[in-house]
Amino acid sequence: MTDTIVAVATAHGIGSISIVRLSGKDALSLAKKLIKSKDLAPRYATFSKIYSKDGDFIDEGIVIYFKSPFSFTGEDIVEFQTHGGFVISNLITEELIKLGARIAQPGEFSKRAFLNDKMDLAKAESIQALITSRSEDGARVLARLMHGELSEYVNSLRDELVKTLAYVETCIDYADDDLPSGILEQTKAMLEENYQKLSSIVEVSEQRKGLIEGFKIAIIGKPNVGKSSILNALLHYDRAIISDEAGTTRDRIEESLQVGTHLVRIIDTAGIRDGVSNIEKIGIENSIKATKEADIILAVFDNSRVVDDEDRKILEICKNSDKKIIYVLNKCDLPAKFELNLDNSLQISAKNSSNLILCELKTYLDTKNYDGIMLSSNRQIQACKNAKEAILRANNLLEESLLEFFTYELNLAITEISSITKPYERSEILDAMFSHFCLGK
Repeated sequence: MTDTIVAVATAHGIGSISIVRLSGKDALSLAKKLIKSKDLAPRYATFSKIYSKDGDFIDEGIVIYFKSPFSFTGEDIVEFQTHGGFVISNLITEELIKLGARIAQPGEFSKRAFLNDKMDLAKAESIQALITSRSEDGARVLARLMHGELSEYVNSLRDELVKTLAYVETCIDYADDDLPSGILEQTKAMLEENYQKLSSIVEVSEQRKGLIEGFKIAIIGKPNVGKSSILNALLHYDRAIISDEAGTTRDRIEESLQVGTHLVRIIDTAGIRDGVSNIEKIGIENSIKATKEADIILAVFDNSRVVDDEDRKILEICKNSDKKIIYVLNKCDLPAKFELNLDNSLQISAKNSSNLILCELKTYLDTKNYDGIMLSSNRQIQACKNAKEAILRANNLLEESLLEFFTYELNLAITEISSITKPYERSEILDAMFSHFCLGK
């Protein structure tokens, strides 16, 4: 934390503006050496020429000084806004390193912001997720989380758990004193309420995490039903090779696709069939794996061919899946021979149009839009699941009056919840005990 760090803050590539960020106790003095200035007013944009350590002109641009603690990291920060492109920004970065700064590690600016109490972990993860958000609705949710709604929710729940733990520890440590009546009943009620809150936010977050990560769509079917043709039609260009030869697609092909306000990841998979070579068998295994990873499965069947065991195998995979299934009956421009009735199937000809599939996908994805509070990462979801399990174990122990073991499990739950925002400190229990019970000892 004593080093002054520097890094290019904009994406690599060509653009109109590039930003170099400098943070640390020497940020202001190092910046002044490059702009040959005696002073920079905090939070004012200063137009300046920028020079190398040896006095060679590099560029001209805007320099902004953010004085500690009123900055992103809580330290002195200076940002150089120069002409875009990696050459100029790299030259400025190299000159600052020559003057004593060091290159920042990935995420180090945010880490310093966290250590200096400028943000908690929930906000840090929301910022990162917002940068990589895959939908407009996801971006709106993350913007709210970034401004503290998730932190408020988690801290409120955490405070309730701390209060619950304080109740029971008071029973253990102050058994001879007069305590509020019905304290154990209150504890059970608080446990149940907190368990339900955790269950609710986990369920919502798992159902809608595609808003943030991007929904995945897997196209499956036996060979030659037109999976690759559908992929090409959706993308409006020939991404996959199309052939009448079975087994042409042996490896999964992934591409991004805009569906309404959602940027989705669509996966074309190898045709699923029996009696194939070892190489094709690997592709089929990857196809089955893709169905487990996906949020939506497009199950494709050939309208011009009679139903066979390979079709039935696809139907069995769909039947055993808990994912959203969209049945697609392709090649409907040819005489119909497919005798099964697939409920609500989309009847199309991929070589003519894929609009029915796009409309169905948009309708379903729009049902996943959400404007409430949700968890922004798998790490947060797992922390809440761990907390739920600990609360359930704690409740069972409370029923058996095993209070010491109960406190152990509830401490685990609090630790898991706290990992979403900030570390849990044991002193919070003492504060809760004495503030809520007024024991006067």
